[in-house]
Amino acid sequence: MTKSGIQEDRAARLAAPRLAFTTSRGQFFHCKMEEFLVSDEAAKLRGKVSLIFTSPPFPLNRKKRYGNLVGRKYLEWLADLAPGLVRLLKPDGSIVMEVGNSWNPGEPTMSTLALESLLEFKERGKLHLCQQFVCHNPARLPSPAQWVNIERIRVKDSFTQVWWLSPTKRPAACNKRVLQEYSSAMRKLLDRGTYNAGRRPSQHHIGEESFLRNNGGAIPSNVLTFSNTTNKDDYLTYCKRHDLEPHPARMPIGLADFFIRFLTSPRNLVFDPFAGSNVTGAAAEALKRRWVAVEAKSEYINGARGRFQRDAKESADVT
Repeated sequence: MTKSGIQEDRAARLAAPRLAFTTSRGQFFHCKMEEFLVSDEAAKLRGKVSLIFTSPPFPLNRKKRYGNLVGRKYLEWLADLAPGLVRLLKPDGSIVMEVGNSWNPGEPTMSTLALESLLEFKERGKLHLCQQFVCHNPARLPSPAQWVNIERIRVKDSFTQVWWLSPTKRPAACNKRVLQEYSSAMRKLLDRGTYNAGRRPSQHHIGEESFLRNNGGAIPSNVLTFSNTTNKDDYLTYCKRHDLEPHPARMPIGLADFFIRFLTSPRNLVFDPFAGSNVTGAAAEALKRRWVAVEAKSEYINGARGRFQRDAKESADVT
């Protein structure tokens, strides 16, 4: 082999996904997503993934520690990934993506970059928008600080947007799997057994029978609330014990749990292309789903082992 051939072979091996660790249900790969999508590992997954659930680096207008692109470069990067990700899905599979808000630099005005990126991703992936969700964190610190805390001309930004997309108009889904506990008022109504049925000012006709049937819980809305204030769990304890810096932008595990239950069944395959500390894999593991995760930063993978201490097969730290 020529010298250039040796160099090309070495570059290919370095770019190939490296299996960082496995569990009884999952695999965690170390590489960039662009590299994974053209790998043999991606070829094995084509047409088999029920849910791609992820929180990619947010489309901010300034760089963060977790390595986000900015501006138009972010939009092009995310949209370019859409066709490859769609090829991994089953015909009735879904993509759910959490995207944060961004603000224009030095201005008390919001950027539309998140919406532009979502629309471009949708178009290039030839996807349908099934539903928009809001993930509300009531305990989030006031931000942007300049406009909220100092000049007092804006209120705090306390939510992210979550977009559910699919290559089909009717992806696999069942809201019976995510029913919420009835309110005390609803429980009293069921116990009483009577309801003021009839036509409402909106002209909707409410039947008594439908409101007095106990369905085991209430259908949730598309506003999901998670405080995400945990300061001590297996993951954080593991990071502290091994002198690892925790991921600075961890999603609430309840968010992953909700969509995995809503859009998949046990033993289905869940994929996270930007896994970070691998909240998605941990939620999938607990719900008896199979999972595959990809992360480019070795320090996040090493910390993620703490989420699977009882199940992760031994392997050396990723460097």
